[in-house]
Amino acid sequence: MRALLVVNPQATTTTPAGRDVLAHALASDVKLEIVQTSYRGHALDAAAQAANDGFDLVIAHGGDGTVNEVVNGILRGGPRSGSPMLGVVPGGSANVFAGALDIPRDPVEATHVLLQAIENGTSRRIGLGQVFADVIEDGRWFTFNAGVGLDADVVAGVEAERAKGRNASPVLYLAVALKAYGKLVRTPQHFTVEVPGEAPFDDVGMVFVSNTDPWTYFGDKDIHLNPSTSFDGGLGLSALKTMRVPTVARYITQVLATGNPKSPKLVRRDDVEYVRVKSEEPANLQVDGDFLGTTTQVEFRAVPEALTVAV
Repeated sequence: MRALLVVNPQATTTTPAGRDVLAHALASDVKLEIVQTSYRGHALDAAAQAANDGFDLVIAHGGDGTVNEVVNGILRGGPRSGSPMLGVVPGGSANVFAGALDIPRDPVEATHVLLQAIENGTSRRIGLGQVFADVIEDGRWFTFNAGVGLDADVVAGVEAERAKGRNASPVLYLAVALKAYGKLVRTPQHFTVEVPGEAPFDDVGMVFVSNTDPWTYFGDKDIHLNPSTSFDGGLGLSALKTMRVPTVARYITQVLATGNPKSPKLVRRDDVEYVRVKSEEPANLQVDGDFLGTTTQVEFRAVPEALTVAV
């Protein structure tokens, strides 16, 4: 088996020593090559080249952004027979995709799980989301969540803070989220949302889209917006019709307390083929915690059994 190990040295918990231990462990079972990323998009380019070169497995060692790039590289041109499997050894701060697949966050334990999958020939076929907007050329795959509005504002804000040298942490995310929400209260955003078989929902204040559950993590706590959404079904939609403080406070309380939010002001669907969103003004867009830019029109699509993961 030919395998490529893609390492992001800038990820929160990756280290040279950990990379070397991982490479040594994998080299006993596969014919291994290693790429250490040095620019944004490097993991995508490396995974795409590996797919073209007939590699059997591409392993992402980094955070969710690294996983997303590797997935988009593997699936450049769309799902096809003979595409490499994906392997994941977490190295980021949240590692949402790995957690949704019950892959341990600890890199040593995750490496053991991956080696067992390689030795036993076990894998899982999963569905993914795909997003299309004018800000993205040829679409973008996402593994666990995407959104326009508030969550994308937070992602953009955190990226800006990390560029200044701050580390990603729950405290940073909370501070940025509060600032972004305060701005949103002063200058509301207005979205129109469409899902199959229903009339459009007008004047929506925020739009979260899930490909699985949980939607994300806050520290060690898993956050559930669409608990019935999974890699085996369609997309989940969670959209608030108003961003007024009482409504948002009740929504957050339900999310944290029960993980099963319900409200007359909430548009929630757990298994849809697509979600289309239009906005009056350009709004921020994110996928898998990666800020992509601003857009006024975006479509999220569910793509069943798009990717094979070694687990």
